[in-house]
Parts: sequence; C-alpha cells; structure tokens
Amino acid sequence: MDTTYQWLARFAQSAGLLYFVGIFLSVCLYAFWPSNKARFEEASRTPLQDD
Repeated sequence: MDTTYQWLARFAQSAGLLYFVGIFLSVCLYAFWPSNKARFEEASRTPLQDD
C-alpha cells in the first residue's frame, strides 16, 4: 500500500511539474510572438488616450 502511494505521489508531482512548465512556455511563446507586438503596443498606450 505504501509503495503505491509513493508511486502515485511521485507521478503527480512529475505530471504537475510538466503541466506548469508547459503553461509557462505557452505564455512566453504568446507574449514574444512577433505578430502580437502591435496588439501589445496598442494596449500599453490605452491608459494615456483621451476619450
């Protein structure tokens, strides 16, 4: 029983690590993708615009 718990705990930790690394890399790719540059520059100027 104890070895099954340890195996499941180790598997969950590894899967969680891979999941969060994948999410981090996806966000970085989205943020640094060249076609998104204009969208982010426009969003950065939004607080300075007078309506």
